[in-house]
Amino acid sequence: MRVDPDLRGNSNHAMNILIFDPIYQERVWGGRGLETSLGRALPADQVIGESWELVDRPEANSMVTAGEHAGATLASLRASAGTALLGPRWDAEQPFPILVKWLDCRDRLSLQVHPPAAIAPQLGGEPKTENWYIAEATPEAALLAGLKKGVTRAAFEEALRSDALEPLVCRLPARKGDSLFVESGRIHAIDAGNLILEIQQNSDTTYRVYDWGRVGLDGKPRQLHIDESLQSIDFEDFEPSLLHTQQSGSEVVLAESSIFRLRKLTLEPGQELAFQAQEEPRIVSVVEGSLEELNEGILLPRGVNALLPYSGRFLLKATEPTVILVTDRFVG
Repeated sequence: MRVDPDLRGNSNHAMNILIFDPIYQERVWGGRGLETSLGRALPADQVIGESWELVDRPEANSMVTAGEHAGATLASLRASAGTALLGPRWDAEQPFPILVKWLDCRDRLSLQVHPPAAIAPQLGGEPKTENWYIAEATPEAALLAGLKKGVTRAAFEEALRSDALEPLVCRLPARKGDSLFVESGRIHAIDAGNLILEIQQNSDTTYRVYDWGRVGLDGKPRQLHIDESLQSIDFEDFEPSLLHTQQSGSEVVLAESSIFRLRKLTLEPGQELAFQAQEEPRIVSVVEGSLEELNEGILLPRGVNALLPYSGRFLLKATEPTVILVTDRFVG
């Protein structure tokens, strides 16, 4: 949508758009795809599986790349300017509620599950609901999610003992533009050949139930969490469907839950989007093309995940055919 010219200026107390330095994570299933696909400069001689784009956790905290708040962490901004950043409904002592990642899956991930909120505290973990948006996929790429119809817990446990789990899990061929909502409790894995933008609840609890007989980067088998997994898996979750958005319209809702809403917007060159001040914070992820933030003259190329604070007014313009994901409704 277009806006009147008087929306181009921010108020004196408004926060500007925030872009953060990526935090790269080496993973046994990763590669160097973020270099070729997103033009990133990766740490040398490492297989990078994850780029944590926006995170507020004790073990990792995003740092602002440039601008007025360059060098500040997300945690420090939350503490010093919580209302301007997230609005008056968010407790500034609580971490930022969303974690955003790029996943470069050169190999298959473990078969895993995240604990539902009802049992996560008993297991010493955190619930994690997430959404996968497939930015690139090879012809053979797939996702594993949910159980095949008729699979029981007893059959699952027997297959686990006999190393025959894969036939019991639903396999979904993946294409660029597909999306899958993965609630806590859903058994899942990502197959090789996917570049995925993951929008998730702020959590880092993952229970591996099976790892295909693989060893880690240290040459040793990776830790499994069989008991925790069996307590967390939803054994009534059968054969979910991918959301195919390749031929969809200009706006598609990919996920809508009590944790966050995620929308896909397809923009024509020159098309503008306005976000008013004092409504809610938002995350804008550029998955194709590029944007310019007209108030500040900042270019947002493919791969960028920008935080639009509660207090700011923002006017985004597509500089070419562009696809973005907008995450919102994550603050009360």
